[in-house]
Amino acid sequence: MPASASPDGARSPLPDLNAPHSCADLFWSFTWLALQGFGGVLAVVQRELVEKKRWMTREQFVEDWAVAQIMPGPNVVNLSMMIGGRYFGLPGALAALAGMLAFPLLGVLALAVLYGNVAEYPTAQNALRGMGAVAAGLITATGIKLIAALDKNAMGMGVCIGLATLTFIAIALLRWPLLWVLLGIGGGACLWAYRVLPNGPADKEPQS
Repeated sequence: MPASASPDGARSPLPDLNAPHSCADLFWSFTWLALQGFGGVLAVVQRELVEKKRWMTREQFVEDWAVAQIMPGPNVVNLSMMIGGRYFGLPGALAALAGMLAFPLLGVLALAVLYGNVAEYPTAQNALRGMGAVAAGLITATGIKLIAALDKNAMGMGVCIGLATLTFIAIALLRWPLLWVLLGIGGGACLWAYRVLPNGPADKEPQS
């Protein structure tokens, strides 16, 4: 269903969702999001876009994140451009991209210089190991929260969990290349979804 345009040029979201007010809103929102993404950007993105700003539902986030994952480039950058383009077209996509890269790039450069001065100290190395454990916990917690979104998937919760398990085994245990996983398991999932999803309005009976 096409989204209607609001007076300021943004495309209207679903009734129970919010929308960015302007390209400037997109820029600063994604700037703040990127500055929080220390090691666990998936957790930050989901919390900011779904829970705090309510720009999308949990189900929409899962779908958009899947598309962003298979596109070339960093997935969170892809997602930001998708959201910016959805509401404000090319200017929105560029504003979201600038927000993801401008100030965070300066922060990364400053931290790189700082780390270069303390990298040989055991305290700094142990601190990074601790941050890595926290990042792993953030990603795991976010994954568990997103499982609930699969309940509304047309393929069914059981099939979705089975596909997720196969993907985990292929990547974590068998160490298959990501391209193989996308083409193999991802392609199979697309075919299965095509079989179980309705074919669209053309298959519906015409209303009198």
